[in-house]
Amino acid sequence: MKTSLTLRTSCSLFFSLAAEKRSKLQKIVIILKTHKTASSTVLNMLYRFGEERNLRFALPLGYQLRYPLPFNAHRVKGYRGPRATEFHIMGNHMRFNKPEVEKVMPADTFYFSIIRDPVALAESSFAYYKEVAPAFQKAKGLGDFVDDPNKYYDPRLCNNHYARNLLWFDFGMDNNANFSVELAQHGEAMIRQTFRLILVSEYFDESMILLRHALYWPLDAVVSFSLNAAAKSGSNSVMSGSWVGKAAVAAGVGARKLRQWNALDWYLYKTFNRTLWEDIDKFGRAQMEQEDGGKPVEAYRIRDKNIRPFQSGVVKILGYELQPGLDNATRTA
Repeated sequence: MKTSLTLRTSCSLFFSLAAEKRSKLQKIVIILKTHKTASSTVLNMLYRFGEERNLRFALPLGYQLRYPLPFNAHRVKGYRGPRATEFHIMGNHMRFNKPEVEKVMPADTFYFSIIRDPVALAESSFAYYKEVAPAFQKAKGLGDFVDDPNKYYDPRLCNNHYARNLLWFDFGMDNNANFSVELAQHGEAMIRQTFRLILVSEYFDESMILLRHALYWPLDAVVSFSLNAAAKSGSNSVMSGSWVGKAAVAAGVGARKLRQWNALDWYLYKTFNRTLWEDIDKFGRAQMEQEDGGKPVEAYRIRDKNIRPFQSGVVKILGYELQPGLDNATRTA
């Protein structure tokens, strides 16, 4: 009888805690989808979460909510006036414009975004927007551009925002403003006032764990695998090899120049990278380590040949090794 009472008490406590988590579960979310930061991976998680729960998405009426123009509420499909229609999730590319966003999303919306080291961001942007941004079109390679950005960069030309302070631009601020500590701190304050969490793409797994707990989401809502990931190699960087043309740039010098050129983004990255690790310490590094999943490994390390990733070309594609001792159902899944 005593055992049965204890069991009922334990079950009651379990279900009450589960009910409390369900009541806190955040269903009204917006991610400011920044460029080349793994934001698409995060948005896909939001789509999956929303579709499973029949939530309503604030989707573009046309292409990408008219990016790079500042966001306007009338660009949302189904918008009928301030809060006339209930939307739960917004996440397509936009140039952030808070007053207009607030017309679409409820007052209790959870705002978050993701940032990336400006050096890696510049490399990725150059590779991806080479034929789109006039500043990149003119340069033989990223090294040429980094050596003398002003030679190639004209702030008046469309799409050149991809070439300087792209994060700052996406957050709705002037990416061509001259850097000052006062300006940078003002931008930081504006972001902190609205956004409850800033993720960092270099620490994606840790960021997703913090996001999951901030939203009270179940683990399966944020599970992802990095597919077709390549093993890191210096030869793959656009700062080396043919990408930079004749003006080869030493990594240290090139990185320093890129951070100077993107000084406003660099300030944001340093600031919110520090904030992320403060949050991780509050969360507990031991618990963080416990929740973090497995990492991709080189194919030859995977014992089961049936799940080794296909190798093509000179780049080594990484895959996953299954834990030993799994039951058949789990292993099959």
